[in-house]
Amino acid sequence: MRQTILGLFAGLLLAGVGVFWWEGRAQVEINAPPPPELEEVTPQLDELPLTDPGDMEGPAPPEASELTREEKRFFRYDRNRDRRITRNEMLSSRSDAFRKLDVDGNNLLTFEEWAVTTANRFDAMDADTNAELTPAEFAASKPKRPVKRPRCNC
Repeated sequence: MRQTILGLFAGLLLAGVGVFWWEGRAQVEINAPPPPELEEVTPQLDELPLTDPGDMEGPAPPEASELTREEKRFFRYDRNRDRRITRNEMLSSRSDAFRKLDVDGNNLLTFEEWAVTTANRFDAMDADTNAELTPAEFAASKPKRPVKRPRCNC
């Protein structure tokens, strides 16, 4: 019995709050400025603006700089574009190589297997051991491209 009375009281309380909220929104809408006239919003289709640019010339479009293949590879790792790759930046982009990193060969890659291999690779790339890779250090780690063999014309 007590739960029924509390339920009715809570329902009435919520309904009262809803009514006050609804009335408050209605009051705000009454005080809102009127919408702009339709003629002000849409220009007349018969009247086209006339302009004569004369000898005016707009700004030149921005030019995209051509990056070398190695620079593109470098910037895939350098997330904050400070021209330095930190250990965290290097570790964050290694998710594609999980299968290669499976040390124990159980087709399951633990985070430890992944992190140790990546950290070891980073340490091997960091020649001056300052925990940052310069563009030259990063370029030295460039993967070897496979040799393309000609197709057989059998």
